[in-house]
Amino acid sequence: MATSDELAQIDISKEEKDKLVAEVMRYVLFKTHQTSGCPIKREELTGIVTKNYRQRALPTLVINEARERLKATFGYEMRELQRTRAPATRSGRPPSQAQRGFPVSYPLFLNVDAKSYVLVSMLDPEVYSKYVEDKDSAHLPGFAFAVLGIIQLAGGKMSEEDLWHQLKRLGLNDNDENHPVFGNNKQALELLVQQRYLLKEKLAGPEGHAMMYELAERALDESISGVLKDYISQIVGTSNATEVD
Repeated sequence: MATSDELAQIDISKEEKDKLVAEVMRYVLFKTHQTSGCPIKREELTGIVTKNYRQRALPTLVINEARERLKATFGYEMRELQRTRAPATRSGRPPSQAQRGFPVSYPLFLNVDAKSYVLVSMLDPEVYSKYVEDKDSAHLPGFAFAVLGIIQLAGGKMSEEDLWHQLKRLGLNDNDENHPVFGNNKQALELLVQQRYLLKEKLAGPEGHAMMYELAERALDESISGVLKDYISQIVGTSNATEVD
């Protein structure tokens, strides 16, 4: 919480600051629901503050307090993501400045250093499942878990062709646009890219270009990767035990 001295230095009243904090909180909650948990860019939140105020230190103060209140009031951590890894070029090297702006080959990596935020529940899993979780979209985490598990077992990166080959074994085809649970299967996979569970890039190989998927920041976070590795270990252990029997 900002002190009265800090507010005086920034030249803003407590009431004005509280109003801005509430606006940022509302925006984060609404945008997270609207976009199915896709990251929210820091510049979007900064824009809420700078629309009517020009104090340079104010956006950071307001965003930090919004993060504190979201945790205290709703049990959500507003976790910061920062993508610092640039995509590989056709030769496997980081692209030049001009290549970074190329609109066809590298659309997913513009502003690769921009900060963004996602909401992560700090509630007990049973409490979250009972009172917060949207049962109508509960199948999506299961899909994400399956995809991330497959890529994890492949060493953290695999081609689009190989990924769909494995997903077909689960009854999911890349050309199915009317799956009874997921709808358009390709769009369900693309959502994982937008949510920053996966990185997607086009690489050149001896037989032409290939689309590659790689585990991204959210999938590599310990809260996800730890559970994923434990679950995979249990499956492998059970499988080995069955073979011995």
